[in-house]
Amino acid sequence: MIENTQILRGKKVILREKRLSDASNDYEWRSDPELAHYDAALPLKLTFREFMLYYSEQLRQFHEDRRWFAIDNIEGTHIGNCMYYDVDWLRRQAKVGIIIGDRQYWGMGYGTDAVMTLVSHVFKELGLERVYLDTLDWNSRAQHCFRKCGFVICGNMTSKGKNFVIMELHRGWLKPPGTVNPDDTQGSHAT
Repeated sequence: MIENTQILRGKKVILREKRLSDASNDYEWRSDPELAHYDAALPLKLTFREFMLYYSEQLRQFHEDRRWFAIDNIEGTHIGNCMYYDVDWLRRQAKVGIIIGDRQYWGMGYGTDAVMTLVSHVFKELGLERVYLDTLDWNSRAQHCFRKCGFVICGNMTSKGKNFVIMELHRGWLKPPGTVNPDDTQGSHAT
């Protein structure tokens, strides 16, 4: 397994490398029908043992075009996951995704902080120009979160009979050094 202990700090969350101890939460969240519905997926049907074989293999692999992070609250409780993937180095863009699996953290700004922390990292560390995502067209909660982060709708698509909106954010979202945002709702805050 590649040892990488990178930690990204937001105001409410810490994004850290995934580890084997996250597997039970991830299994529970991916098996949950409601969470799968929000993710336009089917609930996981593997046994926990089968899932662990797959999970441990995923943790061992390194891919230049994607990175998977656990989302912890400031106290260190694992509450969700986020990732960037499908990095296109020629077009200088990547796709992002997030799930707050622990429902007690829904609607409290943890998702927004995680997205802003991840996007800041992608722009600063990878030097990309565009970050995008897709979300189900009826998922107003996710769209609200992404709009708060600065994403704008740039298109629509249909996949497997489901309708999605595509949202994007460009590198100009980063504030130049020394720029102060009066309401502090956008900009870079990952370290």
